[in-house]
Amino acid sequence: MRAADETTLFRTALVLVVVYLIIIKFPSYLTIIIFAIALILDAFDGYFAVWQVSKHKVGFLRYMKATVLNDKKAHEEIVEYKHKVSETARFGPRMDIAGDRVAEYSMWVVFTYLHIIPLIILLLVIVRHSFADALMGAKGTSSKMKSAFARAVYSSNASRAVINALKFIAFAYLILVYVNNFPILVGYILVGALFTFIMLRGVAEVYESSR
Repeated sequence: MRAADETTLFRTALVLVVVYLIIIKFPSYLTIIIFAIALILDAFDGYFAVWQVSKHKVGFLRYMKATVLNDKKAHEEIVEYKHKVSETARFGPRMDIAGDRVAEYSMWVVFTYLHIIPLIILLLVIVRHSFADALMGAKGTSSKMKSAFARAVYSSNASRAVINALKFIAFAYLILVYVNNFPILVGYILVGALFTFIMLRGVAEVYESSR
């Protein structure tokens, strides 16, 4: 098994541990730290995939230079290696996507189960991901999005940074709501912002797949 796939499985397991810790009201700040580690590891499985397919030529700093600082030359190199991952790896990027979905669904489900998030929100998120993933899967990887709208809202580094930040902030705050009785109103605002951006990214995927 590739190091990238092992990292994906490990971060997925961490999220399931976080779900259990939330339910038993484990100290919130420790739970949030573990949750943060799980989200950070999402960057590492992508790096390990590129690192292996490049035969260890791409270092972590160069990878971050391409994905975070958006260095044009480094970005073009990383994109080329990512295409090779899609072509040569047994599961391609699908294992990473599966890990992302399990992590996100787990958080939506646990807070729905705890009566903090309305069930309709969970159902809409599932519908959005299911249809968008199916449409994009039929067309190809999201890294090949061609329209300016889809690139800006879905596949750009800025968009990915925003969605990951929103996920962490919203779910971390909901942990504080459940464990430490923080005000729920702020949690609803954060969940609303996260839900809106998820739906907007879904619109970008559907728009791209229809072109």
